[in-house]
Amino acid sequence: MPRETATAKKQRAEKICVALQRVYPDAHCELNFSSPLQLLLATILSAQCTDKRVNLVTAELFKKYRVAKDFAAAPLAEIEVMVKSTGFFRNKAKNIQACCAALVEKFDGTVPRTMDELHALAGVGRKTANVVLGNAFGINVGVVVDTHVARLSNRLGLVKGSDPVKIEQELMRLVPQDDWTLFSHWLFWHGRRRCAARKPDCANCEIQKLCLQIGVNK
Repeated sequence: MPRETATAKKQRAEKICVALQRVYPDAHCELNFSSPLQLLLATILSAQCTDKRVNLVTAELFKKYRVAKDFAAAPLAEIEVMVKSTGFFRNKAKNIQACCAALVEKFDGTVPRTMDELHALAGVGRKTANVVLGNAFGINVGVVVDTHVARLSNRLGLVKGSDPVKIEQELMRLVPQDDWTLFSHWLFWHGRRRCAARKPDCANCEIQKLCLQIGVNK
């Protein structure tokens, strides 16, 4: 099979976006939130935890604490108890409180809208910042690379390797910027609904003709 040129790969990526948008027109962030702050904190809690579990926890957490000042002033032990079931709860509670304290001190309690400002907050890496910017503000500055995005991007033959930083940079070159936020949702939904890790449903896959099926036992 001839090596795919950079131009051909970009064109294929664009076709994949068009197809996935048609298949999953309602794809969205599955973390429940009603404000940028809630999404920021929910995303911090989502590390090594399912969205479903996080949503159960934040349903109660956001009733008790409503603004950044509330989290900053709360007893740390109280936050720990409320987020315990998400795993790594001591570190997450500490980051939530430190993050909110910084929001109060530097941003009058509001969530900033730039990558650099978000990335400087406790517990906020590039992935979390991308989630917030894309889903709370509609600002596309990067691509969220979670396990589904990494796995499917490799299987599709768009990227090679497991380094989230390198995967994001490659996807940013291939995927139209307007689609960066949705692209992660499309791959997440496709991975859950069609392209399982061990037994992908290739026979019924809506983007089979655009997929190189890397690592798939044929």
